[in-house]
Amino acid sequence: MINLVPSWAKHYEEFWMTIRRRNLWFIKLRYGAVLMLLIFIFYPKYFLNVELTGSQHNSLLIITISILTYNGLLHFIRRFLKHDADSFNPLHLSLLQMIFDLIALMLVVYYTGSVESPLLLFFVIHMIVGSLILPGFLIYGFAATIVIVVWMITIGEYYSIIPHHHVNGYLPSELYQDFNFVLAINTTFGFIVFMIVLISNRMAKQLYMREQQLIESIEKINAAEKEKQKYIIGVVHEIKTPLAAVHSYLDLVLQKFLGPLDEIVEEKLKRAKRRSDEAIELVNSVLKISNMKLFDRITEESMTIGAIVKTTAASQMVNARAKSVSLKVLDQRKEKIPVKGDSFLIQIAISNIINNAIKYSDFEGKIEVVIENKENDVMINVSDNGIGIPEQDIDKIFTDYYRASNIKDKNYEGSGIGLPVVKQIIERHGGTIKVESPSRLAATDKPGTSFTIYLPLKK
Repeated sequence: MINLVPSWAKHYEEFWMTIRRRNLWFIKLRYGAVLMLLIFIFYPKYFLNVELTGSQHNSLLIITISILTYNGLLHFIRRFLKHDADSFNPLHLSLLQMIFDLIALMLVVYYTGSVESPLLLFFVIHMIVGSLILPGFLIYGFAATIVIVVWMITIGEYYSIIPHHHVNGYLPSELYQDFNFVLAINTTFGFIVFMIVLISNRMAKQLYMREQQLIESIEKINAAEKEKQKYIIGVVHEIKTPLAAVHSYLDLVLQKFLGPLDEIVEEKLKRAKRRSDEAIELVNSVLKISNMKLFDRITEESMTIGAIVKTTAASQMVNARAKSVSLKVLDQRKEKIPVKGDSFLIQIAISNIINNAIKYSDFEGKIEVVIENKENDVMINVSDNGIGIPEQDIDKIFTDYYRASNIKDKNYEGSGIGLPVVKQIIERHGGTIKVESPSRLAATDKPGTSFTIYLPLKK
């Protein structure tokens, strides 16, 4: 079997999806061509008031039925093709379509006047399409075959070796035996076909090369990201070791194995132990997120989403009170079905969104966290009446390091990596996240923002 797939595209899913979309588009277009041919066959007077002979009528009808038949067959087959370069795949289907279409078009051109037929121009369209999909050696072969066959037909008609099918009413006289006309049309047709193939194929080749370079660049970036995550895991793990040692020594002292403690000293040591607990928890958090990014894996456990949201909101309450921001959690579910996933990561995602809501809310602002069941998902909506997000920034807000245009000149802290991590966490759990601004809490001068998370329920 002919290998039509470039080496760089064998495992590139977007390449395969593009070919599949093109195949389907050509199949649908072919149904339209069949309809146009049927109108031309049965109502030729609407096309420049031409007349068809009985032979032309029957031949064109057979060709049209054949096109409809093989198009329906191709439409059926395409659904079962796999993205496998070593077997029959969507690119081979493209090749089959090209072969069938060129044969059908050659017959239609022959029965509509050959050298006199305006449908000769459709070969140019096929060459452009073929150049964008098929390898160069194939499309040049098709171009040479088309030109040779057209020349053979016109020469055969010129010397009366094969019958000529003139379309009455289209031209005032038959030109297939006019030497100058036949030579001019054939020469021009051959030149245009090869020039179109040359230009289109070179452009397609350049595009493929750029795409290959892009794929290679993405792979290098991904490799660098993995190395970075490995480095982070290594460094953070080394940090964890002395922290754990300090934690152990503090436990040893606080349990008074080394003797009694003064109350003031004991209080200071307890505070130091709490800080060391927080530091170890922070290290574990970094390790967990780095593992998720590096190994693409999360812990699978049954989560009580209501408890996670309430605990997260409670941890942010100090920040909210500092700005006199009202923070409410409304659990409106009648049936509290658990969610499967990593509770720690989900808590990080929700905490990030609530923290942003507080950060970008004005003094005495309002934040509501609503939990509802929606068919097969649990919905968590975090809405505020803060500064909002400009419309032009909505589609970019989950891009790494991107910050909305209305906060760049203000003193809001942030790096633009929080929301991309949130989106990544939610999608790893099979969920989705959406953002809207203005929110449902919007006021006249406070549009606010609304983040809505959907997580699949465990049933």
